[in-house]
Formats: sequence, structure tokens, C-alpha cells
Amino acid sequence: MARQPIGIELVRRGIITEGDIAKALEYQKTHPNRKIGDILNILQVTDSYTLIKVIGEILDEKSMLLDRSDIKINIQDYISTDVLRQNKAIPFEIDNGRIKVCFADTANRRTVETIRLLLLNKGLVMDKYITFESNIEEILKSLEGSSKNDIKSTSDITGMIDTVIKKAMDKRASDIHFEPMDDSLRIRYRIDGELYTVANIEKEKQAQVIGRLKAISNMHQERQESQDGRILVYPDYNIRVSSQPNVYGEKFVLRLLKKNADVKRLFDLGFPNNDELVNKSFNKKNSVTIMAAPTGEGKTTTLYSIVDYLNKPSINITTIEDPVEIRIPGLNQVEIDAKTTFLDSLRTVLRQDPDIILVGEIRDAETAEIAMQAGQTGHYVLSTIHTIDSIEVITRLRKMGISNYDIASTLATSVSQRLIRKICPHCAKERIFTQEERKIISDIGRKYGVEFDFMGKTTYDAVGCEHCNNSGYYDRIGIFEILIIDDSIRELIINDSSTLKIKEEALKGTYKPLVIDGLNKVLKGVTTLQELNKKLVIF
Repeated sequence: MARQPIGIELVRRGIITEGDIAKALEYQKTHPNRKIGDILNILQVTDSYTLIKVIGEILDEKSMLLDRSDIKINIQDYISTDVLRQNKAIPFEIDNGRIKVCFADTANRRTVETIRLLLLNKGLVMDKYITFESNIEEILKSLEGSSKNDIKSTSDITGMIDTVIKKAMDKRASDIHFEPMDDSLRIRYRIDGELYTVANIEKEKQAQVIGRLKAISNMHQERQESQDGRILVYPDYNIRVSSQPNVYGEKFVLRLLKKNADVKRLFDLGFPNNDELVNKSFNKKNSVTIMAAPTGEGKTTTLYSIVDYLNKPSINITTIEDPVEIRIPGLNQVEIDAKTTFLDSLRTVLRQDPDIILVGEIRDAETAEIAMQAGQTGHYVLSTIHTIDSIEVITRLRKMGISNYDIASTLATSVSQRLIRKICPHCAKERIFTQEERKIISDIGRKYGVEFDFMGKTTYDAVGCEHCNNSGYYDRIGIFEILIIDDSIRELIINDSSTLKIKEEALKGTYKPLVIDGLNKVLKGVTTLQELNKKLVIF
């Protein structure tokens, strides 16, 4: 017989009520990545120990509700915190060559197999247990908080910098800033697009820190000028380093690029979950698709997801990147270096019989011209441009010297996006929309011909907790606008019409500006109106 859903079986055994299930399902609407068992624990509908014990019995798995005292090993000796957080697992005890590991989802074969193989390489056989995802998160947080490698208490410079970098990886930072100030060296992490100060180091240690950063980045020690380097000593990361002198010394920024990171599904990034729209937006030959956004807004990540969506054995896909950030099986990925440019690589790639070409960025007129030519000769080209929205892509291409005819005949789609922070699921405070908020949303909707329904919708206040660095937000999601170049817009481009006229025409079709997708995500409880306003300034 087929196994009953966890919730039904828990009700049948008298552990919870049908009312508890209703509350859990309501909670899951705004926290879709949470499993029912974990939600029931978060809602504290029954004793946690009993709940996980019965869930283990239902799933025929060993179960465990972890406490700090249950951690009998130094987990960093076996698997990094970053890998554990990604796979939602935590090892806690070793006995006679067997290591016990708790998972949030023992049915996820990929995560279980990943951890099993890592431990097998260390000569250990894994015994798996099931626990709550929130339990794993709490344990990892508590272990981080008690780490002996605290930044301020690490006396030697080598150890301190190593600690700074490893903690940044654990906290999902995209960048680390080492900033010389008047009386100290400030260290900040950029997490989910926001900068957080993590330490202030004594001024007298500044020269040693800079010397060490230059040494591991393969930079010239003597030169007091802007330099670029890379740190390659961390197996899971490729770290790009940039130095820039300022009035108090040399500032360093480390960009953390994770090697072999999983490509996110396009819909998981926040792209409208509509296969018909995706297929219409991303044609497969004789055209160009351009992603438009300022720096740091996730353009490259979205391009990877589009390529992964289109990837299949019958298609030859080549990417030209600086650098290759994620390696995708089945793709030919070219990394440009100091001796080559996007233009040089693109010319060579065109002789390699590609079907789809991803060009990391169109930076100049020459690259734009050859990319458009490639789109006219049977190829499908994907690339990025720095502009404020999808319609301004047309203006940018015009300024690069691309003719209106070539733009109209070759540009198939332009997509603009921004990254906004998601409300933290651990501390968000639910409430109804205020009258002022309803008016702001409704007024914007009317401006673009969209009517928003507030029935049954609630929003959240960002509170702040340890899980989200007291910001009230955790992780980010994309908001999108998609301009599909149809016949009417094509005619306007050929006639050299202004972008204002093009926008008026686009609004008659499927095009909707960024703010509309953002407001939809506010009404779904993914983010807040305040966060959207911070990104787009809508009131």
C-alpha cells in the first residue's frame, strides 16, 4: 500500500489534530520550502521529541532531536559548515568507524549521497538519522557562535585572515571588505546585498594584514597602486581580489565565487512560473536575448539558469565568461584571460559550430556588433548589458552604433531584473496591510492596468534574529520585467521611435515593469513593501 502523507498519519495516530494541519498548510503558503513536519515543530503544536520520534517511525528511519551536548565530534574536521548547511545535515557522533548524521530530508538521495561519499573518503561509514531542518539550523548557529576561531581573538595575522574568509563563507557573504580607516582596519561582509561590520582591527596590524592579503592573492608587495589578484587556496571557492589605495591605506575587496555551485532552476530565482512565457521569451536560434541590470543584481545567475533550461544533448552550447563561475556538465565553457577579450573569444567560438552562445557581457560596440551578427546567422546568443531596465537595452544598443534594423530583426527578448531580500521565516511578524499600503499598491496597479486582490492577503514586519544577522531578511529573490520584441515594437524600433513610445506600446501586450512583479511578491508574503521601496523607490 502507498504510504499516507505525514500529516494524515500523524492525525491518525493522535499526535496532532486536523486543525494543526490546517495551520501548517497556511504557514506553508508563505514558506513553501518548509516541510510539514518542520512546520509543525516551528508552530509547537506538540512535544518536539514525540513529533520527531513518530515521524521517524512513519518514515521507517532512525530519528534524533539534537542538542548541543549530543555533538561528540568537531564537525569541521569532517565536513565544512557551508557544505552541511547546503545539504541540511549535521554529523554528531562516531563509534567504531561509523558516523551518525542527522538529515532534514533522508528521502533526498542527492544530499544523502553527497554527505555519504565525503565521509567515506575519510574512511567512515554513515548511519543516517532524520531530524527537523530548524534543529539543524539551530545547532549550526550555536556552533558558529562558540567557535574558538573568533576574529578578534585570533592573534596571528595568517590565522585571522583565514578565519575572516571562512566565516564569510559560512555566512553566505558574496564579498569581504578590508577598509583602512583613520584609527582602525574595518572588516565588513556583504550578505544578501547589505554590508555588515564584523570586526575592527587595530591600526598597527593594518600593514601586516595588507601584506598577507597581497601574498595569498599573488600581488606585488611593493606596489602602492590598484591591483587585481586571486586566492585559490580554498578548494570550494575561487576568490577574486581587488585593491585600491585610499587616504588611510590600501582597501581590499574579496569577491567569493563558489566553485561547482548548483545551477538554480529559473523559476526558483523568482522568474514567472509559466512555461509558455519562458518558451516564448527564450528562442533557440536566429536571435539575441539580453539581460539588463546594474552590477550585482544577479544577471549572470539568471543566464546560467536559462542555459540550463535549454541544455540538451542535441544542442552545442558554448559560454564565454570572465570568470567561469559555475561549471555545467555538457557545456563548452571558455574563460577569458589577460591575453584575450570577449570579442576575440566570440570570433573563435563562431568557428566551433555552436547553436547557443552565452557571452558574459557586451561591453563595447565591436562585441555588440559581432553578437548581433551571430544572432542573424542561425545562432541564439545570450548576454548581459548594464542598463536600468529592459526597454533601455534598445537605447544602449543604439548608442553602441547598432542600426535600428539590426536591433529590430535580431533582438528577440530583453529581460531586466533586481534582487530583493526575502523576509526571514524565523522572525517575521505577520499583520494585515495598512490602508496607506493598500493605496500605494492599488495606485501603482492602476497606472499599469493591473488590479491587485487583497482578499486573504497579509504582509510581514521584518523583526530580526540571529538567523538573519538581525536584519529581518534572509536570502534574495529576483523580480523581473520581460520585453518580447513583437511586430508592433519591431516597427517602432525601425522607425527610430523613442523608448517612451516603445514602452507605451509594450504595456498594451504582456510587458509589465519591474514594480508589478515586485508587488506580486509582496502580496505573496515573499518580501515587504519597505524592501521593494528600498530597491525601486516607489513611494
